[in-house]
Amino acid sequence: MIIGIGVDIIEVERIKESYNQYGYRFLNRIFTEEEIAYCMEFKGNEFVHLAARFAVKEAFSKAIGTGITQGFKLKDVSIKNKASGEPELILNGYLLEIYGKYKNHVTISHTTTNSVAVVIIEE
Repeated sequence: MIIGIGVDIIEVERIKESYNQYGYRFLNRIFTEEEIAYCMEFKGNEFVHLAARFAVKEAFSKAIGTGITQGFKLKDVSIKNKASGEPELILNGYLLEIYGKYKNHVTISHTTTNSVAVVIIEE
């Protein structure tokens, strides 16, 4: 049974502008060290990958019905790529305690200007 579905699309430029304004402080507030390291490997396209991961966090927050307010911690949701390249949603902290028992599905896509993510949570 499906518990929730969330989708988010973000303009890559928004992430790039925030980084240009706040630097690493912005990245560290939103992303895990592993996510930052992975994305920074894509020189010239790092903001596309950062935007995609931000879209996953937003999509997950919509799937659970909270949005990114109400105590939602962005770093408690992260993406790791399996050996096959398939994205895997990783939960930590409070979100792991509450939603770790459910199966989740995530898909990410992007162009040079936009990133989109869909998250489905099922029992």
